[in-house]
Amino acid sequence: MLKVGVILSGCGVFDGTEIHEAVAALIALDRKGAEIIYMAPNGPAMHVINHLSNETTGESRNILVESARIARGNIRDLAEVKAADIDALVIPGGFGAAKNLCNFAVKGADCVAHPQVARLIREVHRAGKPIGAMCIAPALVARVLGRDVAHLELTIGNDPGTAKALEAMGAYHINKSVKEVHVDVKNRVVTTPAYMLGSRVSEIAAGADKLVEELLRLVS
Repeated sequence: MLKVGVILSGCGVFDGTEIHEAVAALIALDRKGAEIIYMAPNGPAMHVINHLSNETTGESRNILVESARIARGNIRDLAEVKAADIDALVIPGGFGAAKNLCNFAVKGADCVAHPQVARLIREVHRAGKPIGAMCIAPALVARVLGRDVAHLELTIGNDPGTAKALEAMGAYHINKSVKEVHVDVKNRVVTTPAYMLGSRVSEIAAGADKLVEELLRLVS
């Protein structure tokens, strides 16, 4: 059975993992018979957002603890996971990918990735194992791999400002629609726009299905 790591960044679109994207990817992986290895950084989230009012609350919450909500408690500290433990890696979007896994939401192209997240992405890539990223998560992949690999191709949809930021980090942006994916076969990276473009959960699910299909096709 293939083991696929899923990096979570909290629980909730504005300060953590986008739940629709995560669940769509998880269902697609399960239908393909993959064993899912949930993981998240063990540390404080950038901030906490009240998802009803969209205001910061002043609370402090732990990324791993919040991510455990999506994983039903079955989750590992990302620092303890190595590339040898998994066959592929998936990173759903949500602002947590740009706030807790890196600080792209604040720094844009000058962002810095969480050290443990960067370590695992690099390990997985160097091992020749595929990486899938949804929504804004390709910005994280661009930050970690954009200057290290040749001609890294990614999509976040068609937003020119975000695409420009990815290219400033060394990636090449390819415009795609919400239900499409882009497959960088050489670098073994699959990306889909998800809620960077979509407004309906069915659209997100369609993109997630294609991402998982192409990701598993790349597993050697």
